[in-house]
This record gives sequence, C-alpha cells and structure tokens, in this order.
Amino acid sequence: MTWRLVDSDLLAPAMASAVDEAILQARKDGEVPDTFHLYRRDAPTVSLGYFEKVAERVDLDAAREHHVALVRRMSGGGVIYTDPEQIIYTAVVGQASVPESPQETFRVLCQGIIDGLGKLGVEAHFRPVNDVLVGGRKISGSAQMRRHGVVLQHGTLMVRTDYERMFTVLRGKRPRDGMTSLAEEMAEVPAMDTVKNALVQGFSSALGIEMADGKLSEKERDEADRLVRTTYGREEHTFRY
Repeated sequence: MTWRLVDSDLLAPAMASAVDEAILQARKDGEVPDTFHLYRRDAPTVSLGYFEKVAERVDLDAAREHHVALVRRMSGGGVIYTDPEQIIYTAVVGQASVPESPQETFRVLCQGIIDGLGKLGVEAHFRPVNDVLVGGRKISGSAQMRRHGVVLQHGTLMVRTDYERMFTVLRGKRPRDGMTSLAEEMAEVPAMDTVKNALVQGFSSALGIEMADGKLSEKERDEADRLVRTTYGREEHTFRY
C-alpha cells in the first residue's frame, strides 16, 4: 500500500487547518489516496478543539501581547500551543486502512511516531488515549475525527518549545505539565528535515506502507483557499464558543 506524502513545511495557522480539511474532502470523494501531511505553523498559535470555549482556555490579553494566533480546528480534544519549532502530522485515510476502534487507531498511528523517534535514538512509548511519552513526559499528542468513511488523525511532535509563552497564553496548564521535547532528550537536535524524514520512515515501518512524494491537487489548493476565506480565517469561526 502506498500513501501520498505532502510536506508543506511552513503554513499560516488558518491555511494549515484549511489544507487538512481540503485533503479530507478530497479523500472522501475518492480523488486522492491515503495521505500523510507534514507541516509547521509559521507563527506561534493556539489550536482550539472544535467545541472549546475560547475564554476558558486562552488568556486573550496575553495572546495579543505575545503575538499568538488562534485557530479552531475541525477535530475535538484539548487546546494546544504550537510554533515553528514543532512538527505537525496529519494522516487522512480511508476507514479500511485503520482499525474500526478510535482507541486502537490512536495506538496504531502513534506507533509511527514512536518508531520515528526510535530512528533518532529516542525511546518512546504510547499512553492511552492519545499521547506519546519519553521518559514519562509527553512529547506528542494527537486528535482524531471520522467523517463519511474517512479518518483524520493529526498531532504534534515537540522539537523545541517556548514553554514560557505557552504557559503564559494557555489557561489551566501547570508549568511544564509533564512535557518534554527533542531539545531536552537529545545532545544535539537534528535539522527539521531530518526529524520529518524519521517520522516518514517511522510511519512507513509501523504501518507497513510506502510513502510517495506528492503535492496538493489544484482542487485541494482551491478548496483550502476557500476554507480560509469562509471558515478558518474568520473570527466568527474562531470565537464561535
């Protein structure tokens, strides 16, 4: 089985969420194969779970002061902070490509992160529901949604992280909160491309698949542009709860 690999590298926060949804729609329509999307947000960003209330999870004054963008993603789960020093993965696959159980799907796909970290010499393990830990501390978390026979799972891998900014902006988070990053676990942090390549190899080995370099279709790009204009780039969507 071969998945399409799309590496967008740096994306604006609203565009990153729009691209993920555009890929999901194209996969639902049978226009693209199972897809593994890698990117980094080009600015510090708070990503809200779809149903979260902004005022309960984000200090808006601090977000403005520290130039942190807000985006409401299409998946549920908890609020996260991301910045250009974190890699985000999205797997968009037909239901037949993963287990029926959401919990088992988390386990199977997170194994790709674990195998990828192993290729960097970092030992990690899975903690249900959706976390990957190194030395008992969280280095990756994921969220998942299912729509019209397609599964989308996305998550972060912390390479370096601005903890001070993170915990200044987010409400209800204790300092450090059991987190870690590659910068804390490795004597020398590899280049971002090296980490991304390790993730690609990790997912390939964990899932028994091949990855073929690809790019977004013209239709996906157009749909992503539309979703930025109508949804992810609009305050009405970000502040809907």
